[in-house]
Amino acid sequence: MAKFSAEEKLQAVNRYLYGTESYRTIGKSIGVNHKAIQKWVKQFEYNDVNAFIKQCTSYTQQFKLDVLNYMTEFGTSAIETAAIFNIPAPSTIVVWKKQLETYGVDALQSKKKGRPSMKKESNKQSKQVLVEGSTEALQAEIQRLRMENEYFKKVECLSSSQGKITKEDKVKIIHELRHKYSVKALVTFAQIPRSSYYDLLKKMSRPDPDINLKVEIKAVYDEHEGRYGYRRIRDELANCGQKVNHKKVQRIMKELGLKCVVRMKKYKSYKGSVGKIAPNILDRNFIAEAPNKKWVTDITEFKLFGEKLYLSPVLDLFNGEIITYTIGSRPTYSLVSEMLENALELLPEEHQLLMHSDQGWHYQMEKYRKRLQLRGIVQSMSRKGNCYDNSVMENFFGIMKSEFLYLNQFECVEHFKKELEKYIIYYNTKRMKAKLKMSPVQYRTHFTQAA
Repeated sequence: MAKFSAEEKLQAVNRYLYGTESYRTIGKSIGVNHKAIQKWVKQFEYNDVNAFIKQCTSYTQQFKLDVLNYMTEFGTSAIETAAIFNIPAPSTIVVWKKQLETYGVDALQSKKKGRPSMKKESNKQSKQVLVEGSTEALQAEIQRLRMENEYFKKVECLSSSQGKITKEDKVKIIHELRHKYSVKALVTFAQIPRSSYYDLLKKMSRPDPDINLKVEIKAVYDEHEGRYGYRRIRDELANCGQKVNHKKVQRIMKELGLKCVVRMKKYKSYKGSVGKIAPNILDRNFIAEAPNKKWVTDITEFKLFGEKLYLSPVLDLFNGEIITYTIGSRPTYSLVSEMLENALELLPEEHQLLMHSDQGWHYQMEKYRKRLQLRGIVQSMSRKGNCYDNSVMENFFGIMKSEFLYLNQFECVEHFKKELEKYIIYYNTKRMKAKLKMSPVQYRTHFTQAA
C-alpha cells in the first residue's frame, strides 16, 4: 500500500464524515483498501488530527500490556483499539498478542535497535547533554504547570455550577485539553486510569437511552410548576401509557435537579369553648363511597404585602374536590357563613351529609349549627388539639401553599386572588391525586357515568 501524508488521510476522513461516500468508494478513488479508510476514521474519532502526526513507535512493556488488557476487557477489535491508543498499525497489536500468548510477558519487553556504541562520550558532550536536559526539564515543568492551571479552571467552573465533580466531568475536561497536552499526563493528574478514560469517553459518545423519558419527565414537572414528586410523575406517565419504575423516575429527577417543595404550618382558629362542641363522628374515617357524603372544612392564613388573608374552603372526602371557598382579610364568622351558603347551594335536596371541622369558634356558633340542622346535615368536630382528626384538610393546605403560594410572586392582593382561583380550578380538574390516579373531577365523572 502506498504511503499517504497526514493531509491526504485527513482529506479522506473528511470525505467520509462530511460527505455521502462510503469506505469502499473513497478507498477505490485513492487506490487503497476500504479497511484503511475505516482505520483512519476511527483514529480521527479518538485522537483528532494528532492521529496522523508521526510519533515514536517505541512502546514500553507496560503500555503493551495496557493495550492488550483493554482489548480483552472491553472486547474491542484490533482496529478500534489501535485508534483508541493512537497506534499507526493495528497489526502491531496482533503481533503483541501472539508474542504474549506464545512467549509470555517477557516477550513484550522493548529492545534497543542497532549495535550498542563502544565509544565513551567526551566530557564536553556529557556537559552539553546535562545542559540540554535541564532546559528540557524546565520546559516540561512549565508545560505541566500550565496544564494543571487550565485543568483547575475548568474544574472550578463545573464545581461552582453543580457542586461536585464526577468522573464523567473529568473525562470531558481531559477530552477538551487533549489537543494541548498529552492524555497520559492529564489522566495521571486527574487520577483516572487511562483505560477508564477511553471507556467512559466511548460510553459518553453513545446516545442517551433515557433522553425521551427525561424530556417527558421535565415536561410533566414544568406543566405542574414543580408541584409533582417522583411518585406522581410516575403515575402521570402511566396514565399516558408509559410504565416506568418510580426509582428510575426518582434517579432521573435527581440527575436533572428536579425537586418538589416542602410544606409549612397552618393557621389555628381554636380560641377555647365559645359554644357547643359536637362529637367526633367522623373518627378519622376519611373514605366516602359517593359524593356529598362527607365534607370537611377549616381556615388557613396567608401573609402578603404586610396584610393577612384567610381562606375557608370545603372539601369532599369522596374525591378530594374543593366544593367552594371564600377568602377575606379577617377571620370573621361571615367568612364561614358565606362559604357554607355557597356549599349548600350545590348540595342536592336528598342527601346524607356529614360536615366535619375542628373546634374553631366559627363552627361552635349557634347560627352555624342551626344552619346545618335546617338542611339535615350531621355536624362532627375533631377532638381538642388533635390536628390528625382533620388531616385531609390539613394536607390540602400544605399542598396548596407549597405548590402555589411559595412558588409564585404576586403583584398585589387582587392578583393573588385571581391566581388562587386558577390554582383551585387546576387542583380540581387537572392535578392528579396519587391515590385516585386522576384528578378529582375526572374521578367524580367516572363514578357518575358508571352509576
